[in-house]
Amino acid sequence: MDAERTTAQKRKGNTGDIRRNTASDYEDMLALPHHVSSRHPQMSMRDRAAQFSPFAALTGYGDAVREKARLTEQKPDLSEEERAELDYKLQIACGFPDGKPRLRITYFVPDQRKSGGSYREMTGKIRKIDSSSQRIILEDGTQISVDCVLDIDILK
Repeated sequence: MDAERTTAQKRKGNTGDIRRNTASDYEDMLALPHHVSSRHPQMSMRDRAAQFSPFAALTGYGDAVREKARLTEQKPDLSEEERAELDYKLQIACGFPDGKPRLRITYFVPDQRKSGGSYREMTGKIRKIDSSSQRIILEDGTQISVDCVLDIDILK
């Protein structure tokens, strides 16, 4: 066993004493020219840097956390009186003799990804009210579901 250890140590150049490598151990290699491969093209600095850049081990995790943290509001349930008042305001807005007035409509937009949604406000003139789809269509083409309307202010 000692003979095997001695042979392995001799191959490594170690005779039993522990030595640290110093710069003098590599001085003969310092003067050698830098090797440039003739087979493989040299990598750009950007590609070399990309090798050492951090990567997202959990792809999509950050997006999921942001989505979960995003706040949504619940759609309020309007009472019968509030619905009647909105209906009355819509009738007045459509029945103006001097043309249709400018309105500010506050409405609820349901969120596509999670429960709830957000409140939005739109200012414009009504082009028409589509009774078959229950939508208010403004002159700029915006369509608002009548069920989502929360308030209407007539601006004139």
